[in-house]
Amino acid sequence: MIETPYLLFLGDAPDPLAAKVAQGIRDWRPDNAVGQFRMEGCKADMKLPDMTLEEARAAGAKTLVIGVANRGGVISPAWKEVLIAALEAGFDIASGLHNLLRDEADLVAAARAAGRQLHDVRVPSVKYPIANGEPRQGKRCLAVGTDCSVGKMYTALAMDKVMKERGMKSSFRATGQTGILITGEGVPLDAVIADFMAGSVEWLSPDNDPDHWDMIEGQGSLFHVSYSGVTMALIHGGQPDALILCHEPTRTHMRGLPGYQLPTLEALRDLSLQLAQVANPACKVVGISVNTQHMGEDEAVAYLQEVEDRIGLPAVDPFRHGAGRLVDALAEV
Repeated sequence: MIETPYLLFLGDAPDPLAAKVAQGIRDWRPDNAVGQFRMEGCKADMKLPDMTLEEARAAGAKTLVIGVANRGGVISPAWKEVLIAALEAGFDIASGLHNLLRDEADLVAAARAAGRQLHDVRVPSVKYPIANGEPRQGKRCLAVGTDCSVGKMYTALAMDKVMKERGMKSSFRATGQTGILITGEGVPLDAVIADFMAGSVEWLSPDNDPDHWDMIEGQGSLFHVSYSGVTMALIHGGQPDALILCHEPTRTHMRGLPGYQLPTLEALRDLSLQLAQVANPACKVVGISVNTQHMGEDEAVAYLQEVEDRIGLPAVDPFRHGAGRLVDALAEV
């Protein structure tokens, strides 16, 4: 078990989006976030107290969580000094990076000397099956995006929260490091061997009550040439009954791919539904989730109304305005 509360390590994150792991924890498990540790040049800010290691320990923090998800998931050499000092100060360290803590000899030695734990969240702990495509009882909803990091996890968490408040049967199914750190369980999908990715999603969302919804955390984008594979595994392994389209309208290009423009919501709707109906012919697109964090209120409301009028589906920012209308749309599935 990863001990809480956390000190969120933002390192030298080049922009706020690079610290999406820390952002997710702060927004969805604020009681677990004591403060933040930022290095020189860090351009992310969770609006938490900036703390030294000593101050965070005095405030009760037990685990330093690497809150940065950089391209390639690597542990920067510049971070090493801080991470080793944290172990010596009595912190455990948790990370969801592809670059495993356990593979860094100096971190392993420092942890052993200090009697501390290294937690690599992005390590599959189950022998997952190959997907068989057999229908499963219960219902499943998957968020798919025009790009990476547009709000797919936030959409699923926000909908799950509303469903629980209404007394509906719902479970958030984490498929990435941030979701796993928020909920304490899930499948680190992008670390699963390719042949078993869809099978791991079947394993994650098994048979359930007919009126139970699994809110499956989305990953990547079918249109993102770097990360489309995880999206395909979710679409076919998840066999969703409902799809939510997710979009961030202020971006000028795909995340990390300046030569690629974002697809339209119509293109996302058509391609996602075609592929989802391979595994579940009854799948429907039921709503649109728009991340309007970089828009003013009036601009956001106007944009949402334009999208809704154009596509004919409820369009909301579930984090800003609530996910109730998206949950309402599930009643039609």
